Amino acid sequence: MNPIQDIIESGVLELYALGAASPGEVAQVERLAAEHPEVHQEINAISQAIERYAQAHAVQPCNTVKPLMLATIDYMERMKRGELPLSPPILTEKSRSQDFEKWLTRQDMRLPSDADAIFAKIIGYTPAATTAIVWIHGATDFEVHHDELERFLILEGACTITIAGEKHPLKPGDFFAIPLHVPHSVQVTSEEPCKAILQRLSAAQ
Repeated sequence: MNPIQDIIESGVLELYALGAASPGEVAQVERLAAEHPEVHQEINAISQAIERYAQAHAVQPCNTVKPLMLATIDYMERMKRGELPLSPPILTEKSRSQDFEKWLTRQDMRLPSDADAIFAKIIGYTPAATTAIVWIHGATDFEVHHDELERFLILEGACTITIAGEKHPLKPGDFFAIPLHVPHSVQVTSEEPCKAILQRLSAAQ
């Protein structure tokens, strides 16, 4: 009986490398790794194999993921600094830019000069709805929503939203709703960035 070989073959080292081991298993593995170089080497080999697998099967995220994540962090920081949460109106065909004037006139709701091709500022969040001001320069990747209803109200510039091969040109004042389960993308057609109110509503309502 070889306790070192037993621990290597037990699967505990894989759990440790994945961060899924129990506190007791973590303590045992770290003690054995400190005492036995072969255990330490096996952990390194497993970690490298996991990294190679992850890289081989990695999926490039849609180019809207990063700006919306940064916008979420910015919104949370603003709440920490004392900004009071507000509930912007739900976008409909009757929506107008004036409905969002209290946000659009704020000095901190401007497009920075060094902004990326897609930039966003969240102006309201509830479990049922996320509302943001977005600026797009260029195009978004195709994406599909299965649990969120996405709506746009164009404020400045122009764009074309393509849904399942059908193109929908939009200009300031236009409202557009994206259906569920259908690939769609946005292509800016104006020289200036397309500025819009973006709203994502839970489809579970």
